[in-house]
Order: sequence, then structure tokens, then C-alpha cells
Amino acid sequence: MNASGEFLNPSEAARRLGVSTKALRLYEKRGLITPLRTTAGWRTYGPKEMARAAEVVSLRELNLSLAEVAGVMAGDPEGLEPALAAHQVALEGRIDQLAGSLEKLRALRAKLAMGQMPAGADLVEMLRRAPGLSVAFDLPWPWGGERFELCNIQPLTYITGPLGSGKTRLARNLAGALPGAAFLGLERLADDGAEARSHLDRDPALKSKLERAMAWLLDEGAVTSTALMTLLVHLEAEASSPLVIDMIEQDLDQSSQEALSSYLRRRGPDARPLFMLTRSCALLDVASVGPDETIILCPANHSPPIQVAPYPGAAGYEALTSCLASPDVRARTVGVIALKPQQA
Repeated sequence: MNASGEFLNPSEAARRLGVSTKALRLYEKRGLITPLRTTAGWRTYGPKEMARAAEVVSLRELNLSLAEVAGVMAGDPEGLEPALAAHQVALEGRIDQLAGSLEKLRALRAKLAMGQMPAGADLVEMLRRAPGLSVAFDLPWPWGGERFELCNIQPLTYITGPLGSGKTRLARNLAGALPGAAFLGLERLADDGAEARSHLDRDPALKSKLERAMAWLLDEGAVTSTALMTLLVHLEAEASSPLVIDMIEQDLDQSSQEALSSYLRRRGPDARPLFMLTRSCALLDVASVGPDETIILCPANHSPPIQVAPYPGAAGYEALTSCLASPDVRARTVGVIALKPQQA
């Protein structure tokens, strides 16, 4: 990782490790890594610090919580075995897929050996990647009926935009157009979690899953709350159909939002599609957006929503970042809504 013996600043260290500088700061805050300091007080990472940071990153890729990572690095293997077991299951699933592809390939080569030309459809079937979920519909007001299409939907899709940009209407229409999709609105917070608790009482398996998920989130620094519990009930429910969540950060403090962001990313590329309306940079950390995530921006001028790539210079990037703010800033706009103007 840093065999040359050079010392790296946080940006370069994060780049080589494949994480964000925000992640490095979090690992430092939790005592997992301790960067050196220059005489001017700047953080720097030498070979030993990079080796330890690489170990942390590897354990995180096994979906261990920060507390579990700390335990493993302190010599406690308890949290490592189930993580390795889950990783084994995932690898075996890939092996099964590859075995099927190999079998098809052998059959095609056998035909060639006998002088038979494989059908074009057989070649296409062998090489074709499974098509991803897609959706298309005409945009409602405040747009002008333009066609909106989203292809190869990823496990995580963020929907953002300024107040009055129409993002909630877009989300509701997505939920209506996607087969079997559910829309989780802000009314989820109105019953003080009574419905969620009732659901858990009726479903012991779901209750067990929620307890494990909550334990993981608490290890990450989340704070127990009704809002978080309600979200987890819907996220952990057995379902493969898409879920659309309105303002997912509502009533969650910053540490809970950051923990939830990590939790959602650990679900993997085969998780149920999740659409999240958000204006919080604690949940939508643009620098940490990965290949299994999509950002949709609803512009302030009501031009059609666009997908925004998570890097400076991309179309819509500056407008995207201007929509996002820290949880304390976002709290100032709680209860603020945009009203449709009355027609004369």
C-alpha cells in the first residue's frame, strides 16, 4: 500500500485506500488508526499507518461495524466468523453463476467440435448480462409532461433538489410506476412508532433482524429513536420490491444519519432497490458515492430531473452540492414546504 516508505497526506492516503477522507477521520475518531503529525500539526500517514488503515478498510468490506472492527484488531475473533461466513456465501453464489456460464460455454464448444455452428441466440444468451430494473413515465406537474426514464436501477438511488423542485412528486410517481414499489412518507413519524412495534410483535423473525441491525447501527454511533426504528422495520421487512422513502433523514441526528448511510451501503449490489429523498450531506456524501449508487437532481427551474455523476465538473454537480447541507443546517428548514401557486 505504501511500500516506498513515503508519507502521505490524508487525501492521497484516502485515494490509495479507496475510501474518503471523511472515512479516515471517522476511523481516527473511533481509535482505529492514529496518523502521525508533522511539525506543523498536519496529519500524515507512513507505511505502518497505511498498513493498519488497509486492515481497517478490508474488515469494513466484510460489513463489520466499527465496534466489530475494533474487536477483531484487538485480537477478538468473535465478530469475524459470521462476517467471513456471509462473505463465503456471496462467493459461492458467484461460483454457481460462473459454473452455469462455463457449462453453457462447454456445450457451445462441443457443438463447434462436431462441426455445428451455435445459434446466434445461444451466443447472445451466454454473453448477456441480466438486465437491470428500469422505469419510464411522463413527468407530472411542475414539469410539462416530458418523458422520464431510469434504466438499470441501482440498489441506492438518491433524489434531491431545492424546496419546490418537485422531488416528492417525482418520488411518488416512481413508486407508482415501479412494480410492487412502496412509498414511505413522513406520516411514518405520526404514530410515535406504535404501528412499527405492533408489526414487530407479530413477526418474531423481523424483530430479531431489527435487533441485529439496531445493534450494528449503535456500534456505528447511531442514537436509538422512534424514527430510526420505524425506518429499520421497513428496511428489514422481507421484500424484494423497491422502497421509496421521503426525506429519510427526518428526525435523525447527524451521527444516526452517518451510521445509516454506512448501513445502507453494506447491503450489497443485490439488495432491493431503495430510493431516498434527502438534502443531507451526512446521508448523501457525494465523495463517498459508489458504483451501486445513483443521484437524481430535480433542478430549481423545473427542467426535467437529471442524473448527476459524483465528481466536480459533471453536469449538475454544483447545483447538486448547493442543495445539500449538514443536519444542523437542514434542521432550520424543518416544516418548510413549497406551495403550488393558486390559479386565477
